[in-house]
Amino acid sequence: MNDWPDGWSDRNQGYGRGSGSSQPEGARVMRHVQRGSAPRPSAPPRGGVPPQPQYGHDDGYGRGGYDSGYSEGQVYGGGGGGRGGDDGYYDDRRPAPNWGRRIKRGLIALLVVVIVWGVGTYFWADGQLKREVDLSKVIERPGEGEGTNYLIVGSDSREGMTADDKKRLHTGSADGKRTDSMMILHVGGNGDTLISLPRDSDVEIPSFVGSDSGKKYPATGRHTKLNAAYAEDGPELLVRTVEHNTGLRIDHYAEIGFGGFAKIVDAVGGVDIKVEQPMKDKKSGSDFDPGTHEMNGEQALAFVRQRYGLAGGDLDRTKNQQKFLSALANQTATPSTILNPFKLYPTMGAGLDTLVVDKDMSLFDLAEMFWAMKGVSGGEGKSMNMPISGSNGGNLVWDKAKLKQLVEQLKNDEKVTVESN
Repeated sequence: MNDWPDGWSDRNQGYGRGSGSSQPEGARVMRHVQRGSAPRPSAPPRGGVPPQPQYGHDDGYGRGGYDSGYSEGQVYGGGGGGRGGDDGYYDDRRPAPNWGRRIKRGLIALLVVVIVWGVGTYFWADGQLKREVDLSKVIERPGEGEGTNYLIVGSDSREGMTADDKKRLHTGSADGKRTDSMMILHVGGNGDTLISLPRDSDVEIPSFVGSDSGKKYPATGRHTKLNAAYAEDGPELLVRTVEHNTGLRIDHYAEIGFGGFAKIVDAVGGVDIKVEQPMKDKKSGSDFDPGTHEMNGEQALAFVRQRYGLAGGDLDRTKNQQKFLSALANQTATPSTILNPFKLYPTMGAGLDTLVVDKDMSLFDLAEMFWAMKGVSGGEGKSMNMPISGSNGGNLVWDKAKLKQLVEQLKNDEKVTVESN
């Protein structure tokens, strides 16, 4: 017999309120729906409908009843319907990043930046070059040989220097410019060769065409010092004189003045030079004890300019110039300089500001010249003085037999076996 009041029957057991026992079953608590500590319902009073827990939700039958939690997604902890929130069971995380693709994109972006930077640097530097020497004005030239021959000249040009600069660098204030050092650099496939030409070399001034006047001057058999050719009619006559007296064709010309020379050294932070003998000269400003010195621009200029007080005179001077230029090229052509824009641009700017080259010289030619000098300093090539056989009125006379052999080896791009006297 059913002891429940009218209206309360076994049908209500579908809502979890009835059972076969004499007492009503407590409300089931779903483990994943933690709704707080709701009071357990007591047995319904006789003669009425058992009280229902009020959860503020219609049970679907028009009366407040048990909230199943399924109608609003609350069973899975969501605040909205369906899968609008984090239900704790579905994983909506983003897919794992494709690191291969990201690295590829990064490398492409870096490559683009490097290309743009490189192209911009190239055009900037190319615009700084002073292409003022016209080798097409040089007449009666020797035939071309294998490899490339550069005539590298250090002049005493004081262009752009202030009065304080001239005083500090001990350059004096003479007008015009003269060659202070001259070298032939041969770049080829059998080792690079750097040959110093003493400024006091005895040479014949050949016929030539004036670089400004265009007038042809015939040869008179006149002999003079090599640096006089530059003083007489500039780079074009110097190239013509070197070619005439050696028989070697000069492909490119590069000249740098005092001011640019000192600025380059300071821009790279100084150059380490080993001094073999005591050096002291008031005219050049040199004052060095034997040993290795880190020279700034002022000291380096004094080192390469000293002529007096050296045991070998002008020949020792040319050796010092070779040593310094090779060391400078070796220190400049390093990753720490090339890859550092804060060092690269000041260094290039200092050099290009006073560098004078021939009209056909490209930046690639200039780079080849510096890399070859770096190679010579690293033992990959040969450095030497022009072989000397004696003197004539204080001028140094070249050894004709050795000169002929040297030129033949350079023309044929053979390994140079000739030695200085």
